[in-house]
Amino acid sequence: MSYTATVILNVLITMVAVISMYVLMGLTGIFSMGQASFMCIGAYAVGILATKFNFPFLPSVIIAISVGMLSAFLVGIPIMKLRGDYVAMITLAFGEAIVAVLNTFSNVTGGAMGINRIPRDINLPISFVIVFLVVFLVLNFKNSKFGRQCIAVKNDPISAASMGINVTRIKMTAFVFSGGLTALSGAMVAYATSFIDPNSFGSAKSIEWISIVFVGGINSLSGSVVMAALFSILTEALRTASNLRTLIQCVIILLIINFVPNGLFGEHEFKDIFLWLKKKVVGRGRKTMKEAEK
Repeated sequence: MSYTATVILNVLITMVAVISMYVLMGLTGIFSMGQASFMCIGAYAVGILATKFNFPFLPSVIIAISVGMLSAFLVGIPIMKLRGDYVAMITLAFGEAIVAVLNTFSNVTGGAMGINRIPRDINLPISFVIVFLVVFLVLNFKNSKFGRQCIAVKNDPISAASMGINVTRIKMTAFVFSGGLTALSGAMVAYATSFIDPNSFGSAKSIEWISIVFVGGINSLSGSVVMAALFSILTEALRTASNLRTLIQCVIILLIINFVPNGLFGEHEFKDIFLWLKKKVVGRGRKTMKEAEK
């Protein structure tokens, strides 16, 4: 695979991961600092199945998503009734626990050495199809009755509960759905890099995804997708200058906080921007025609 294709593939993987974070933060208001642990679970599920049992691509990915959703469900049982800051702390602890478990059971996971020789069974066409399906699924999820209930829970859980919405069930469903999407991105990582190790899925990755969603617009799926691409390209362009990359990312976040607190896209999607531009162009054309008639 060429360098350009590899960069594009990493961008697409980041998009899937950031979209999963958008489901939590943007739709439901759940603040998870251990979301990368589900990417780790998906990657290791694929790595173990592909290298030790010779599972093909599609069954491995399906199992990885299922394991990610099951893990999210088990983690979500004790925390979905808690407030946001406690959820962040517990998910962070869960992420660190996953790394410890992988390092402990080295006979299966390879320990700190990780798993290598994973077949490179993913390419750009497959990745584009996956991203398209994920965006389509999440966009329909957002516009559905359940998505509107998620937004109500995010805005005011007490009022949502008073209107008959089961807040705990809504949060749990969104958490499990997001865990499955993050595990999918982990499966893509395993097949794309052919090597995985526990230290690649630390809390820093989760914090990076949170920053991307915030900068793009916490209420905008389009903003999350666009900023995931831009941040991934920036990371690759400044790979040899990590300190400069961190500085630029911090400056961007500070500028957004001060001048565009709702993010670059705010609550708007591509459709809204297209309709706004169309209205401007059509309105200007009608105005010109009226002036010509006069």
